[in-house]
Amino acid sequence: MFHLIPHAANASEAISAIAVHVRRCGDMVSLRHRCYGRLAEVVWPTAAAPDRQDGLWRHSCFEAFVARPGNPAYVELNMAPSGAWAASRFGDYRDGMAAAAAAPQRDFGWWKGEAVLTAHWRLPDLARAADWQLGLSAVIETRDGARSYFALAHAAGPPDFHKRDCFIASLPAPSGA
Repeated sequence: MFHLIPHAANASEAISAIAVHVRRCGDMVSLRHRCYGRLAEVVWPTAAAPDRQDGLWRHSCFEAFVARPGNPAYVELNMAPSGAWAASRFGDYRDGMAAAAAAPQRDFGWWKGEAVLTAHWRLPDLARAADWQLGLSAVIETRDGARSYFALAHAAGPPDFHKRDCFIASLPAPSGA
């Protein structure tokens, strides 16, 4: 279980905590985000077709960044409560963006007063037998129009989840892979 922390310049009064449970099986990563707080103050994107969509970070969404240690390439995964998603490959920091071969199985709902988004991603763009580094993040939009940024770690300066300083979790390669 990982806990996201708010960026110092954009702390949210609506969200008291975001916890993420992560599980890896081969080239599959499963993520369960749980949000706690005054959730009625959050703008949750309305249900839409579960299609690829750009610009999800402009509203409430959850993100994961997955890379192999020592390799500048990474995959960015975006999931919106609406059902929209995006998956992109980068060759290096914000460079060489291309669509990733990934589409999630996902679900968003409410459980005991928590907002819960679960997504299962198959990541064929990453080596199945390699360890992975992981960055987890969230953008939360509130009814007053403010956006707050949460991550496992924040690099210096404004929020930027693509910086490798934010990829602090480790997902070891499956044994026998």
